[in-house]
Amino acid sequence: MRGMFTCGVMDVMMKNGIVFDGAVGVSAGAAFGVNYKSKQIGRAIRYNMKFCADKRYGGIHSLLTSGNIYNTEFCYGEVPLKHDVFDFETYQANPMEFYVVCTDVDSGKAVYHKYEGQEDHCFDWIRASASMPVVSQMVEIDGRKYLDGALADSIPVKFFEREGYDRNVVILTRPKSYTMKTNQMMPIIRAKYRKYPKLVAAIENRHRVYNETLAYISQMERAGKLLVIRPDNALPVSRVEKDPEKLKKAYEIGRAAAMDRMEEIQKYLFPENVPGKG
Repeated sequence: MRGMFTCGVMDVMMKNGIVFDGAVGVSAGAAFGVNYKSKQIGRAIRYNMKFCADKRYGGIHSLLTSGNIYNTEFCYGEVPLKHDVFDFETYQANPMEFYVVCTDVDSGKAVYHKYEGQEDHCFDWIRASASMPVVSQMVEIDGRKYLDGALADSIPVKFFEREGYDRNVVILTRPKSYTMKTNQMMPIIRAKYRKYPKLVAAIENRHRVYNETLAYISQMERAGKLLVIRPDNALPVSRVEKDPEKLKKAYEIGRAAAMDRMEEIQKYLFPENVPGKG
C-alpha cells in the first residue's frame, strides 16, 4: 500500500502530459502502474480507498478463506471488470511498453514480462508480480509458477537500461535513509518453500541485492543519469492498510512530491525543450 505514493506521482505526471516510451512495475508497482498505460488518472487511489476496508478485498479473512491476503476473485476479477473498469482498449492501443517483474519459484530468477493486455492471461501476470510470499498462493502461467517480482528484483532499473531506456524516472516508496534488513521470516519461508531452494536463496539474499541497487541508484542520481522521486519520510501506511484516509495521505504525499519537482522532471525528460538548449 506504499504504492499509493507512486499513484500520486503518476497521476500528477499524467495530468501534466508526461508521456513515456516504457515503464516497468514490480508488485504493487505493477498493479498500479498499468493505469499509466491505460491513461486512467485517479483510478488506483479511487478503488483502493473504496474497497480497502472491505473483507472481500483483502485481509485476514481473505487469507484464511482463499490463501491470499488480497482476494484473487475480487481484486483481479470484480474490481477491474465490474466496479472500476480497467480500460483494456486504451491500454492496448497505447504504444508505450509496460513490463511486469515476477519471480520464477523454480529458478529464483526475475522474469521480465511485457504485458500486452486482456488476451495476455488477463490479469494473471499482474497478480503474479504482486503475490507476496507466505500470504499468497503461487500463480501458474503457461506451466511456470511465480511469486512477487520484488523477491528477485525490487527496483529493476538495470533491466530497463539493458532494454535501451537511457532517461529513466525511478519512483521509490522508501525515504533515502532506508536500507533493507535481513528477512525475519526466513524460518517460516524455509519451511514453506523447502521444495524451492532457489526461491529461498533469492529471498535470503534479497536485502543485499536491494541495498546494492539503492547504492547504484544513488550513484546514477548524483551523476544526473537518473531522476529519483521518493518520500522524505516513512509513509503513514501499513502493508495491508485498511484506513482509506491513510491511503489518501500517502497518495497526496506523492502528488506533492511530483508537483514540487515537475519543472525538474520536464527538463530532465525533455532537455530539447529547455530555452537556450538543443
